[in-house]
Amino acid sequence: MNFIKKISSKKAILFCALYFSTFLNISFWKFVFDKVDIVSFGTACFFASLFVFIFLPLYWLFNLILVPKVGKSLVFLLFILASGTNYMMYHYGIYIDKNMIQNVFETNPREAFDLFTPSLLISVFFFGVVPGIFFLFTKIEFRPFMKELKQRTFYIGASFLILLILILSLFKDYAAFGRNNREVKGLINIVNVTAGTLGYVKKLNRKNHPFVELDKDAKHIGYVDDLHTVFIFVLGETARSHNFSIYGYNRKTNPLLEKQDILHFKNMTSCGTATAVSVPCIFSNMTHDDFDSSKAKYTENLLDLLQASGYKIVWRENDNGCKGVCDRIKDTKDVVKEGKSKYCNKDYCFDDVLLEELKKELSHITQDTVIVLHTMGSHGPTYYKRYPKNFEKFKPSCETADIQNCPLDKIVNTYDNTILYTDYIVSSAIDLLKAHPQYESGLIYVSDHGESLGENNIFLHGMPYAIAPKEQTEIPMVLYLNENMKKYDYLNVSCLKEHAKTMAFSHDNLFHSILGLLEVKSTTYKKDYDLFDKCRLKPLPYETEEK
Repeated sequence: MNFIKKISSKKAILFCALYFSTFLNISFWKFVFDKVDIVSFGTACFFASLFVFIFLPLYWLFNLILVPKVGKSLVFLLFILASGTNYMMYHYGIYIDKNMIQNVFETNPREAFDLFTPSLLISVFFFGVVPGIFFLFTKIEFRPFMKELKQRTFYIGASFLILLILILSLFKDYAAFGRNNREVKGLINIVNVTAGTLGYVKKLNRKNHPFVELDKDAKHIGYVDDLHTVFIFVLGETARSHNFSIYGYNRKTNPLLEKQDILHFKNMTSCGTATAVSVPCIFSNMTHDDFDSSKAKYTENLLDLLQASGYKIVWRENDNGCKGVCDRIKDTKDVVKEGKSKYCNKDYCFDDVLLEELKKELSHITQDTVIVLHTMGSHGPTYYKRYPKNFEKFKPSCETADIQNCPLDKIVNTYDNTILYTDYIVSSAIDLLKAHPQYESGLIYVSDHGESLGENNIFLHGMPYAIAPKEQTEIPMVLYLNENMKKYDYLNVSCLKEHAKTMAFSHDNLFHSILGLLEVKSTTYKKDYDLFDKCRLKPLPYETEEK
């Protein structure tokens, strides 16, 4: 069946490049309209040239893939893919790069299904399926192989020359635009997906990443006491500090934590804007500036050092995996996959399930232990699924994954309910520690990244860090220390509180701060990054030995 009797391959390639340059690049053109002010003939020429700049790479792409037998099927798949990414970029304000592609490959079916909303499917149908089917059932006439090859080679060469002339003629404009808007390449559909995928595949190249031991001689050399140390690391998900009442938010989203003897760190920022980057970065000795997720995957992390030094490590997973951090931790459990708790259904579990696990672990501590609880937290876009109904305090809520179609107040209400539930989870974990005063114990809660809730028409997270709004990078961090840990770790709590109020910290501080707090001697430890260091009443025990 053919909708059109025949069309030449030359016209088919031209049609595809035009359609992708316009209808499937709406986010790019919106960005350009916002950034380029046409105030002179020169800027008008530059604006017009941008169409050519986008059109030609797509034209080259379709010249390469539109070949007999398999070409139409490949193009049809690109119609589907590009219409989907076009929707996501336009409605959620996301940019596609290798980190976003990593998020896609490392997500699970539950998270992916949440994004398959009716609006997305309708958009993909009209912008992808319909024109794709029309193209699929159109007869394309190819010339003999050599003539086709010569023709395409000529057109690619000529178009490359045109692009070169444009760039040379408007070099200052392109240089200024590119320098001031480096992130724009993440909006050029489908070039961004292609480049991002290639970048992600390159990151997976194991040959370049032999496994690296950080410090095989790491040792726990603690202050003298007879108590087992128990430290809880609550790893939050998608929580931004702006919506925490302990940070000054005008809604009471932290009624329980406000009553706890805790410190909250006022100026705390994340390493990344997505879980796939932030989680491994939190536990890595690399800083935000030099972090490489592919390198981190084949390098020991904080948990490896703690385990090697004698601590028992426990990881309880209720999100989308530990992103390689817990790969070498024996006592690891994915509570969603087990699904045995009353707090679980087949797709997800409420974070209460982690409190069940924590209660079990605390009842039989026989050695120094670190327990990591990876929460579901405020994972979007289906915020309404992240808390039990009795935590629906702020109403009305937005009970759909199409959050961009909800009024902003409903989105905020639903998100605030997730924070209210997180408040309960963290406060309850502290209470469980308090029920065991025989331990030297502490707890830290920190989110992996923040979240955009529609500010400037941006939703969710994952924007390139350089342009990410503060909502995606400013995160909460809460610290609880029981009296034993304050006493036997010789910590000046007044000093810590002052630092928490006035100093700026980030995920970069966590690796070194926890090594110091848990008294692990390691060559990887950097005193300047240890947020506890200036508030110790005595040097670390191994520092005294060295002197």
